[in-house]
Amino acid sequence: METLVVCVLLSFLVISAIGIIVLRDLLAAVILLGIYSLIAAGAFIVMDAVDVAFTEAAVGAGISTILYLGTLRLTTDRQKPRGHDSLVALLFVVISGGLLIYGTLDMPFYGSADSPAHTHPEVGARYVEQSPDEVGPPNMVTSVLASYRGYDTLGEVVVVFSAGVAVLGILGLRRRRPVDDAQVIDKADT
Repeated sequence: METLVVCVLLSFLVISAIGIIVLRDLLAAVILLGIYSLIAAGAFIVMDAVDVAFTEAAVGAGISTILYLGTLRLTTDRQKPRGHDSLVALLFVVISGGLLIYGTLDMPFYGSADSPAHTHPEVGARYVEQSPDEVGPPNMVTSVLASYRGYDTLGEVVVVFSAGVAVLGILGLRRRRPVDDAQVIDKADT
């Protein structure tokens, strides 16, 4: 039953992604993008990745949608007509997607008994038993993210920071140039 629910949610994700690509009305695309994030959060919940689901719901459906709506407020809500689509870009996307799929072919299937979580249960037990003494925080998720996966968390913070800097750059927040005192005096005299 769980596999059926995951397949249905993934089908909704594909339909939503196609809708986002096809729509010319940017407001409708932003709303559909928020729905896409909520569907992804639902899929993560079904796959028992609740922490990832919370992040997807908060960032994907919440903050990103608000940023997109704010950007639409500053611009127009209609997409510019396209001249011609680049075949080179399409080829690059297809090759990249194929490489990503090829990279996952040797991974065990979701819920497989051959996955490392099932073949090495002593790792999880070690985290539960020794984490309070080794790391300190009583919360298991905090101790794993802050200590055992510290470099991974640092990488995620760098990605989020870079995205924030990129958004500020896109919005065009520029530094003001200092005004010469002579120009200010000349304008005051006239």
